[in-house]
Amino acid sequence: AEGTEGAAGTLVGEAALLAALGRARTGRMADVVATIQAEQDRVVRSPLAGVLVVQGGPGTGKTVAALHRAAYLLYTHRTALARRGVLVIGPNAVFLRYISEVLPSLGETDVVLTSLGGLFPGVRATAEDAAGTAVVKGDPRMATVLAEAVRLQQRLPEGTLTVRLEDEDEEVSVPHEVCAAARHRAQSLAAPHNVARKRFVTDMLHALVRARAELTGRPLDEEERRHGPGELWRGPAVRRALDGLWPLLTPQRLVAELLSDAELLASSGRGVLGEDERAALVRESDAPWTTGDVPLLDEAAVLLGEDDSEQRAAERARRAERAEEERYARGVLQILGLDGWDVVDPARLAEAHGGGGDSRTTAERAAADRDWAYGHVIVDEAQELSAMAWRTVMRRAPARSMTLVGDVAQRGSAAGARSWAAMLDPHVAGRWREERLTVNYRTPAEVMEAAGRVLAEVAPEMEPPVSVREEGTPPRAVRARPGALVARVAEAAEEERAGLRASGGG
Repeated sequence: AEGTEGAAGTLVGEAALLAALGRARTGRMADVVATIQAEQDRVVRSPLAGVLVVQGGPGTGKTVAALHRAAYLLYTHRTALARRGVLVIGPNAVFLRYISEVLPSLGETDVVLTSLGGLFPGVRATAEDAAGTAVVKGDPRMATVLAEAVRLQQRLPEGTLTVRLEDEDEEVSVPHEVCAAARHRAQSLAAPHNVARKRFVTDMLHALVRARAELTGRPLDEEERRHGPGELWRGPAVRRALDGLWPLLTPQRLVAELLSDAELLASSGRGVLGEDERAALVRESDAPWTTGDVPLLDEAAVLLGEDDSEQRAAERARRAERAEEERYARGVLQILGLDGWDVVDPARLAEAHGGGGDSRTTAERAAADRDWAYGHVIVDEAQELSAMAWRTVMRRAPARSMTLVGDVAQRGSAAGARSWAAMLDPHVAGRWREERLTVNYRTPAEVMEAAGRVLAEVAPEMEPPVSVREEGTPPRAVRARPGALVARVAEAAEEERAGLRASGGG
């Protein structure tokens, strides 16, 4: 970067300033906030629109820049982001606790902080999968497997559907072809499973009403057509029969059953996953959620959807209640002789009297809503996210305003990114840009020289950052026999301690 290294390899500009300070990185991030480098400033002030990738090696201040960017964007685009909020996704709970203390010091508190394991409301996953399992769960083919698992839940009876009606002690029957036609109509909606279920259940209830009328001789008049389905639906036997054909599913139930049922996995993954891959997924039914499960839960939520009939009914009731409260408030103002004055708004008076409105902050409402569309999303250690995880993150940012911070060369997850293009092009091809941080203010030059040699072997396309300080003591290589690594590390540590004591150190 310009202003980083002179012709003779001498650090200049902002890097020279940091080198002159000559102090180790200690305490909280605020210790380095005042000396953000010019390249970090470009990151902070980069436009809100689009996807910005901040690529930087260890110690280059990626997270510092990302946090200042969050504060800068919230200040500069306050109107837009105050409504939608900013989501910060970090690698673990320790990091998030740390960031929760840093962000308020930068003047911003209305930001949602979570790890990938907390991105699905109601689930807090901290367990990690074995490497082989993580790779399979993170593969985008799992979206196809989940879609097939949902389709397999939309069943038909083996023959005629027969249901005993408790109140009349009679059995009514619906022919197999009628059931098949009802399923076909529901599937033709191309709607999520739980949404399409409403159509299937409605058609099946009408078929049962007709069957009951034929069996009992009850007239199939307008009243029977209108009230009969609801009457039958209240019967436990009818509910059990229809739930058995097209059940109401939650993401948790679908994913838990899929991962604990080898036969269901085989059916859902046929032609998609190999036998070894399916075997890597199978686990006990009571196994805890892992971070690799969260993208599967989110994908399942999209495939299942919600039958919001009850919510819509509740919303209609709330609107009716609010209208009644406003009528009451208007009457109070008339009694007081204030109805002709623009002093008090009846709607505001009703809200104050009824305590209506959502008093939660933007962050609180967003964290509880899986469908919330954030104004901006920041991901730290973004190289660790799998392809399935990226599908989950992208749903939180439909406007594709994002800041992704990481270092592909430091990828630790077997399911993580091997390149930014491989992970981002399926979602934002041609719409992401990269900024590189090249100055390392944390790691001594002696250590980075050794790290650079390793980097040249594992990721030759990457350039190591330039360190701004030296300690004068290069790292030394210690050989260990196979199986003796732990003991040799302990021995080397003791040797270092002895050397420090001999020189009057700690």
